[in-house]
Amino acid sequence: MKISGKFHVKMKPIDPYADSTDRITLGRMSIDKTFLGELSATSKGEMLNALTPIPGSAGYVAIELVTGELSGQKGSFALQHFGTMSNGEKKLILEVVPDSGIGELENLKGTMSIDIKDGQHFYTFEYEL
Repeated sequence: MKISGKFHVKMKPIDPYADSTDRITLGRMSIDKTFLGELSATSKGEMLNALTPIPGSAGYVAIELVTGELSGQKGSFALQHFGTMSNGEKKLILEVVPDSGIGELENLKGTMSIDIKDGQHFYTFEYEL
């Protein structure tokens, strides 16, 4: 199955556990999302990032717990992010954490892509149950 929709996201800084250096800035953020469309859900998560002194070069990882309905099936699952930017060129991987599906989403597998256009956030989710 392949679905698409919109989502809203709010991120707030959290005190980082590790200290930054004079070349690398480490950050930590809370994530709160609301997904609209065939994925009608909310999520909460955390992101860790590393910013380099080179503009457009950075990395981040995140985990979020998504709870709601996916094409009418109720439950929750964990979504893992891995992203890098090298001089503005982006690479982003979002995958359902294996065996994290609960309720009617048990056995969920899938990948998600994110697109930002004119300040609006969109997702495409390819999955199987």
